Amino acid sequence: MDGNGRWAERKGLPRVAGHRAGAEAVRRAMQSAADAGVECLTIYAFSSENWRRSEEEVSDLKGLMRFYVERELATLKKERVRLKLIGEPRSFGDELFARLQRAVDETRDNDRLTLVVALNYGSQAEIAAAARGLAQRAVAGEIAPDAIDEQAIGDLLQTRDLPPLDLLIRTSGEIRLSNFLLWQAAYAELIFTDVLWPDFDEAAFGEALAEYGRRQRRFGGR
Repeated sequence: MDGNGRWAERKGLPRVAGHRAGAEAVRRAMQSAADAGVECLTIYAFSSENWRRSEEEVSDLKGLMRFYVERELATLKKERVRLKLIGEPRSFGDELFARLQRAVDETRDNDRLTLVVALNYGSQAEIAAAARGLAQRAVAGEIAPDAIDEQAIGDLLQTRDLPPLDLLIRTSGEIRLSNFLLWQAAYAELIFTDVLWPDFDEAAFGEALAEYGRRQRRFGGR
């Protein structure tokens, strides 16, 4: 979800206004995904690199998380959306983490859509953690080194209980993955759009799904 800052700058607004508009775009994307029968939607809300931003902007982002998790909890329940977190959300402090965990707990049994929010997430760190876990098991004699394969690594990723990644969309004209779901995106279809995230509406979501439907997925087989 890229382009919040540029969206605000083009309108002569502070960056926090772009983040607020971006949060509304998340709501639209969630509803569009649920209406389209999408099983799982993962959004990159805060990367492990975003801590490099100004203290003021990080504080604004944390405040928005706090506000929207409280405001949207009723909607998640009504729409039968299950919330899941990946990354290291504890880094946002005990109070905010408690609010996030409460939303996870109260939506655990919802079955219409799984909304995965990546918070303080970095894919390289996720893969490294899986490698460390397997190395520790190998040293302990619990697994033979030659038994470590793609499945063994996948089983230690934070997405291990989620369906395979089919489609990855990046907004705002940037053409890179920026440390997001690198392992999981091995055979995902990629769509890069010039639309800034706050302007990513129901029509844009529908266009992305239609483009995905036109792709021929071969998985290297032919």
